[in-house]
Amino acid sequence: MPDIEIAYSYKLANCAGKTIVGLRVTFPPNGSTPPHRHGGSSVAAYVISGTLLSKMNNDPMKMIPTGGTWYEAPGCHHRISDNASKTEPAVLFATLILETSVFERDGMDALIQIDEEYR
Repeated sequence: MPDIEIAYSYKLANCAGKTIVGLRVTFPPNGSTPPHRHGGSSVAAYVISGTLLSKMNNDPMKMIPTGGTWYEAPGCHHRISDNASKTEPAVLFATLILETSVFERDGMDALIQIDEEYR
């Protein structure tokens, strides 16, 4: 599993009831996140270093190198999220926008929901 750190969270003044959260996600060599969703969040991600393997919904697998980005719409199923390297770490930064009440109630559990069979 990667190390997931909340870098910031702010209530959005121009979007009533919404919060923006920044996550730094550090994958160890050969690291992987089990299949998951981000609830009702909109997610934009940027690869800071390394290369990630990513498969969302029924889309084909993609290799996302340093500097690469992607977007996940609310409800997107992130089936594969792996560090492509067996020897080097990989780091991404994700920005999530979600309901403030959900984030205040559930914290980190509002940000990532691992598929039941992988818990």
